[in-house]
Amino acid sequence: QVQLVESGGGLVQAGGSLRLSCAASGRTFSRYLMGWFRQAPGQEREFVAAISWSGGRTYYADSVSGRFTISRDNAKNAVFLQMNSLKPEDTAVYYCAAASGGGYLRTWDYDYWGQGTQVTVSS
Repeated sequence: QVQLVESGGGLVQAGGSLRLSCAASGRTFSRYLMGWFRQAPGQEREFVAAISWSGGRTYYADSVSGRFTISRDNAKNAVFLQMNSLKPEDTAVYYCAAASGGGYLRTWDYDYWGQGTQVTVSS
């Protein structure tokens, strides 16, 4: 069992930066691939970024590649999403998730989810 709690969301102007954090409970955190998804009002939850259990591999949606960076600290049971050059279209609730299988792109690849943190980017 893994419990996930996101933090770091807020209101920022376009072009600004935010760093999201996800704190995980459970001794087996390092065995999970970790991902970030987001969901804007009226839209489906979409993949943002993922990182392998070791941190050696990262994956990004085209819309955030080059602006967002995912990282993890297994010693602290935490995963992070550094978001730079934010745009109004990045406005959404951001969710942290943990996957025990091989997939990372789809919501059904993930076993555990946090409750989300709101990110609002003003123009």
